[in-house]
Amino acid sequence: MEAGFLQYGFLLSDAGIDFMVHGVFQYSLFGQKVWITTTHVCLFIVMLIICIFCLCANRAIKHATEVPGAFQNVVELVVEMLDKMIAGVMGKRAKPFANYIGILFIFILLSNISGLFGLRPPTADYGTTLALGLITFTLIHVTQFRNNSLKSIWVDMCSPLPPWLPIWFPINLISEIAVPISLSLRLFANVLSGTIMMALIYGLLGIIATAWPAALHVYFDLFSGAIQTYVFCMLTMTYITNAYPSD
Repeated sequence: MEAGFLQYGFLLSDAGIDFMVHGVFQYSLFGQKVWITTTHVCLFIVMLIICIFCLCANRAIKHATEVPGAFQNVVELVVEMLDKMIAGVMGKRAKPFANYIGILFIFILLSNISGLFGLRPPTADYGTTLALGLITFTLIHVTQFRNNSLKSIWVDMCSPLPPWLPIWFPINLISEIAVPISLSLRLFANVLSGTIMMALIYGLLGIIATAWPAALHVYFDLFSGAIQTYVFCMLTMTYITNAYPSD
């Protein structure tokens, strides 16, 4: 099976199809070889774009005029839309998490649609999506322990049975551990599948694939990328809100 997979990989390479992560250069760190890959380069580009946008937005807001210009309108529209989305899901719990959810939304969206500009989406690498899932997982449980007593957490983990009969505790524990895995795998699988599909189309059709694949880019990169961004952020907000005690 391994030989067949390798042979299939070489055939794809010969056809000009490439959807793999490649090493750009390597360096030595504490005696170990560390690779900088295409994912790191694309992550750097996305983060650079976000930083430049934030600096320009900060300058535009500081020098805001009574009649806003085009860029100021865009900044205010983005902030208002994100604030409205976060407040609609989290209600009065929204304020402490507005910045995190906002930058998470922008980062994932830009990463997902970076394929439109010839980059390999960083979210098509499981290392990126797993890191996002673990950050969200940590935030969920920090919020839970800060706002709930240990007794109430134990009762919740033993639910629906009484706390003195913790038969459901292992099952509930597994469901908690599965949160970052399910979040990261959902995003990773959807973005990677779109990347593979576009690579197959361009590699197999070659010169024939000139203009019409643009419609597929709109779906795989733009539409699907936006949907997956919304789903990831929506689940993040739901999990964090559920970490608070019921009113």
